[in-house]
Amino acid sequence: MKQRENSMEPDNVRSRESDSAYGSRTDSVRYKKTGKEEKVKVIPLGGLEQIGMNITAIEYGDSIIVIDCGMSFPEDDMLGIDIVLPDIAYLEENYSKVKGFVITHGHEDHIGAIPYVFRKINVPIYATRLTMALIEKKLEEREMLPHVKRKVVGYGQTVTLGDFRVEYIRTNHSIQDAAALAIYSPAGTIIHTGDFKVDYTPVYGDAIDLQRFAELGRKGVLALMCDSTNAERPGHTMSESSVGAILNRIFAENTGARLIIATFASNVDRVQQIINSAAKHGRKVCLEGRSMINVIGTAVELGYVTDPSRTLISVDEIQNYAPERTVLVTTGSQGESMAALSRMAANLHKRIKIMPGDVILFSSHPIPGNEKAVSNVINELSEIGAKVLFEDAHVSGHACQEDIKLIYALVQPKYAIPVHGEMRHLRAQASLAAGMGVPKENILILHSGDVLELSEERAGIIGKVQTGQILVDGLGVGDVGNIVIRDRQRLAADGVIVVVLTLEARSNRLLSGPDIVSRGFVYVREAEELMAEAQRTVEDAVDWCLDRHISDWSRIKGEIKDALSAFVWKRTMRRPMILPIIMEAYL
Repeated sequence: MKQRENSMEPDNVRSRESDSAYGSRTDSVRYKKTGKEEKVKVIPLGGLEQIGMNITAIEYGDSIIVIDCGMSFPEDDMLGIDIVLPDIAYLEENYSKVKGFVITHGHEDHIGAIPYVFRKINVPIYATRLTMALIEKKLEEREMLPHVKRKVVGYGQTVTLGDFRVEYIRTNHSIQDAAALAIYSPAGTIIHTGDFKVDYTPVYGDAIDLQRFAELGRKGVLALMCDSTNAERPGHTMSESSVGAILNRIFAENTGARLIIATFASNVDRVQQIINSAAKHGRKVCLEGRSMINVIGTAVELGYVTDPSRTLISVDEIQNYAPERTVLVTTGSQGESMAALSRMAANLHKRIKIMPGDVILFSSHPIPGNEKAVSNVINELSEIGAKVLFEDAHVSGHACQEDIKLIYALVQPKYAIPVHGEMRHLRAQASLAAGMGVPKENILILHSGDVLELSEERAGIIGKVQTGQILVDGLGVGDVGNIVIRDRQRLAADGVIVVVLTLEARSNRLLSGPDIVSRGFVYVREAEELMAEAQRTVEDAVDWCLDRHISDWSRIKGEIKDALSAFVWKRTMRRPMILPIIMEAYL
């Protein structure tokens, strides 16, 4: 996808060369001392106590900048929900203060909510080249592209946003063009690492700019907001390039079989290494899965993925080659029910059919909570007769303990604010920060919605703002809440019983029914005696009401529900949802 020119581009980006000197980039963002204690607020609106839905507001005076705008995937008990968005009520209430969104990288948990959030809040977006291209793809799909201001920012460049200046710093991650942010404010400098790892031999581009982290550390850093995802893992995170040797070996050991490799759609470097191995072993590569095709297609157009041997083919061309001459790169490494590999395993894919002898490689690790889904897909593939490889053909995109310690050693922050992770991850990083010399009272573990106020003199939580989850179900955004989810859970657990009866409008005389319809409770043909007793129980409840000339339909429905619920529980120990329906007829 060609990077689009936008007449609405904000003109507030400066390169480091335009500042006074490379080693004094912060000179251009020095603030006049007012004699009062300068304070900046850090307000996480999501991304804490969970994996995903990353979004954080930084506020000073009349200026707010927002770091990332991500979504998360639904929990197992969120029946029927497609994605989960952050509640941005605080940003809506302070719309006039919001100066822009600064995005660290192009993963869904950092950009996935943009098309939804920007229907309510439309301010400029700043991101690196690949990240912006992925954002533009989302906006284009929803016909929002012409209406959103956006600007591509290079490493070393700074963006002026109200009282803030934000510098983009090169990092490494499992997607290219990831960046850390140095946020200069009157209260001091805050560094946000984004999702990162320390990779000295990346597949594409340069290694993380540790020199810049060290320069900022020497000048003084008020707070470090550091990725906590792998804070429990000891050692260093391996380089992405180390996967290439494993892929080459797997290709060499399976020359007579079709290869199918499942990985994350956004892991551009992984796909590049698969292309390299395929070219070396004389195979063609076919991409399958909507997100895989979108992300890699964008990366190819921008030059982040190269294919000098013309290895890539479309799914329509795959039939022109012998199976052992092809490799299929697909989504579904996490067992997602609608992903391409899951549909292949269930024999539901329209174009690709798994055959006995196929070799399927999972080039990923299951995200916590996805283990059961991945196991189910593996079992389905094994049942067909495919050979499933779950070797270590994967490295993480997140920093392990020694890499996190390195960043702390370079930055030497006054305050440590662990971000990106569940509570156990945040506390693991808190221990690392303490071990690196940050005083325990300066290590601040936040919850989503906390308002943290920072200054050189002190730091503390001064309040809380509204946060939460906005559920997306089909085209509905926010119209499904806790009550609907609870009803769905109850329906899924115990089913529903519908009671239907008709009353004469004037006399309230019973004209028909009560009839009982059951779904998900019992199989009626095998429980005729139970259903007959249930019907007699309802009839007794209706007769009791009519004999007492009760005309309030709510009262009648309540009596039916109470009587039938007590009967069903006594006989089955189940609590199905009971829905009495009363119809009115005029004679």
